[in-house]
Amino acid sequence: MDLDMYAEELLSSYETQKNKHKMEKPDAEMHEENTSCGDRITVFLKIENGIVKDVSYEGDGCVISMGSANIFVEKLKGKQVEEIEKMSKQGVIDAISLDPGPVRMHCATLSLKAVKEALFKYENKQVDRDTKEL
Repeated sequence: MDLDMYAEELLSSYETQKNKHKMEKPDAEMHEENTSCGDRITVFLKIENGIVKDVSYEGDGCVISMGSANIFVEKLKGKQVEEIEKMSKQGVIDAISLDPGPVRMHCATLSLKAVKEALFKYENKQVDRDTKEL
């Protein structure tokens, strides 16, 4: 696929946002904002036996932040909590199949930061430095 096809997939994900809804009685949740552009997201997670069973989100933002969130959270379903806690920016880039570049990286990784912080809080762990720097 060429770059335009990946951008179309991101735009399509932004337009549909099938994972955008508030979850009833989540096991973990976290709110994050990108103060430089105004994007904001709250993620909700259902966790069973160390595995993320369901993820959803609410929020507002640009095509990159909300389209990335929709694609990214879908790929988290069925993954182990520990695996997600170790994810980096590259995990989001791989999930969305598009590198947003340094200026828009904060938009693309907003959902990753919120998910990881929610999981660290759920497990009563300190947020690691890599997550704080997202």
